[in-house]
Amino acid sequence: MTGSETSRLLLLRGDSGSGKSSVAAGLRARYGKGIALIDTVARYSLDQGFHVIVEGILNAARYGAMLDALFRDHRGASLAYYLDVPFEETLARHATRPSAADFGEVEMRSWYRPLDLLPTVQEQIIPAASSLSESVERIYGDARLPPPRTEGTWGRAM
Repeated sequence: MTGSETSRLLLLRGDSGSGKSSVAAGLRARYGKGIALIDTVARYSLDQGFHVIVEGILNAARYGAMLDALFRDHRGASLAYYLDVPFEETLARHATRPSAADFGEVEMRSWYRPLDLLPTVQEQIIPAASSLSESVERIYGDARLPPPRTEGTWGRAM
């Protein structure tokens, strides 16, 4: 088992350019420093009392078993979301990113998996029409995060 009954595990998945990183940053800005934006050390972070966002493309075929085990083992609330954005919209969003020149349509097309839902983790679908602020507020509300603790405790889960 990992985490505590009061820790929160949030999974944000979707294709490149779907808005995962923006939603994760918005949640962290809304909550404060008590959310760790870490995927490879999610268990460690949960065990240390942090709320954790696991965010990435995280192809279901490749990462499904690992994510399923993480969700099964987490003692606290675990919520999963899939940002469902059509390929053309992911391209448009990607073009606005500072890293847009790092990779382009060819790479994004090779990564794109429409509605690549996990077979065993119940993911809530966030449609392309959901604005960044709507998505952040929805997930923040669903997570029922406790108020951040005062400075010095760095917002650890209660």
